[in-house]
Amino acid sequence: MTEQQLPSWADPSVSPASLDPQGVSRRHLLRRAGLFGAAFALGSAATPALAAGRGPALGGSDPRLAYVVGDHHVHSVYSHDAKYTFAQIAGAAARYGLDWMVFNEHSNFGHARYGAQLEHEEIVKARAANPRQLIFQGLEWYIPGAEHATIFAAPGPHEVDLLTQFELAYDGKLLGYTDGAPDNPNTARNEAHAVKAIQWLAEQRRTGYVDDVLVLANHPLRLGIDSPHELRNWRDAAPEIMIGMEGAPGAQGAAIPGWRGATTSIRGEYENKPSANSWAGYPAEAYVTYGGFDWATATVGGLWDAMLAEGRLFSVTTNSDVHRVVFDTWKNGDWPPGQNFDNTGRLPDPVDTDTPQPGSDFWPGEFSRTHVGVTRYGYRAVMAGLRAGRVWLDHGHLLDGLDVRLKRDCDGERGVTLGGRLRVRKGERLTLYVTVTTASRPNPHGILPELAHVDVIRGAVRGPVRDRDTWQAPDTKVVRSKDVSGRTGTYTLRIPLTAGDESFYVRLRGSDGNRHGAGLLGASVDPHGPIAHEPGNGDPWVDTWFYSNPIFVDVKGC
Repeated sequence: MTEQQLPSWADPSVSPASLDPQGVSRRHLLRRAGLFGAAFALGSAATPALAAGRGPALGGSDPRLAYVVGDHHVHSVYSHDAKYTFAQIAGAAARYGLDWMVFNEHSNFGHARYGAQLEHEEIVKARAANPRQLIFQGLEWYIPGAEHATIFAAPGPHEVDLLTQFELAYDGKLLGYTDGAPDNPNTARNEAHAVKAIQWLAEQRRTGYVDDVLVLANHPLRLGIDSPHELRNWRDAAPEIMIGMEGAPGAQGAAIPGWRGATTSIRGEYENKPSANSWAGYPAEAYVTYGGFDWATATVGGLWDAMLAEGRLFSVTTNSDVHRVVFDTWKNGDWPPGQNFDNTGRLPDPVDTDTPQPGSDFWPGEFSRTHVGVTRYGYRAVMAGLRAGRVWLDHGHLLDGLDVRLKRDCDGERGVTLGGRLRVRKGERLTLYVTVTTASRPNPHGILPELAHVDVIRGAVRGPVRDRDTWQAPDTKVVRSKDVSGRTGTYTLRIPLTAGDESFYVRLRGSDGNRHGAGLLGASVDPHGPIAHEPGNGDPWVDTWFYSNPIFVDVKGC
């Protein structure tokens, strides 16, 4: 593979005059992190304690980070229900400032037999032609008895072989282990096969068949068929492989007023009622999005918090899930005689009609962005950052930057950041430092986003639950909300916290302040959280949010 190069915004040989406003802002943030140029290319030095081979001091430490922007869920003509060429998707991602992306095409016999290899050849050529862009190959797995998931591997000699072997052996659609199968897809057999699939991936990493591989559950509550115990089972099967879920789905343009109809159109295409295959324990409110985010993530004290309250990291992401872009004028091309997806693994190239076509999606990076903290630039660095949970996400380009550190007041350590774990004593005073860089330019819709508030959410850590279908964390709530309306540039919020009798975690959330109300578990838990929109009236550009991964605090007594 061609040697990876720094993105233009991180390359000191690229003149600042040639960067767009987004690139200028990101270069400024990189300089602030002390990673510009060679420091970013080679990776930041280890902290002194770790470099000397000692364990971390009480409170831990964390390297300086730069955040790279990506999307782990995009589709091209190599998916049977998509539309765009590989080049169209890659070009759009570059145009909207993505550093990394994953082509995770839908599983299909045509894909496994033909399409995966054909796309791999395009990816290899694209990596060589544009070494500044990180392009992963992945698969959208139909989880046996459940929803979908992104699977992707580090570049290497076996990346496409891993995906096709997995597809043929473990994909629920190809095996008939999905909705509509003769036996209900929630059978013990199907659930066990999903766990076995994740364990198989972990074994391929352990033996070195591939350098790395990751799994993320996609749109978990779209159909309500991902039960809490299944999510926990997947995580526990290989927590270093199954690292999280989409906090917000793609298809964020689905409810633009006047576009797709006024009766059922919901952001994310969460337009489903519970079915016979849905898990019966979810409330009716679980089947729509809130501020564009999945109910499992948006509900303070809900399913995501219930998993975090066990004291184990489970990350959230956001992405485009691009199939058909809103207001786009391209349509699918026509099949030549005798050809179809099953015998080619690839759709015909699309044709421009000059007339808007149906669609719900945005281009990769146009609206949804997942930011991953890395110490250097490269494929494995992005995967390591995702695994470590150094992740925050935003919609509508709400923020240019976010850096979060939790420190013990009694020492000078840099503290820990997103995904990290801080060891403290009972009663110890802590400070949460939240450094925000506000949007410096209009977003792709022409709006200059303005952050209105930053919320601190805190939850007690109680360890593994007895009932693995528990979806509530009753001790999680919003504990602080900071009004930041009108603040611009880069500023740091200093939020005092005190360690109590038990371990806990904190996570962050914020929005443009346009649409909010009492959370689903009551105003005492979440006084001004995201709310569901009326069908067909969910303009995503005027209801934008950011979320961060948690930081854990282990309380160790007096």
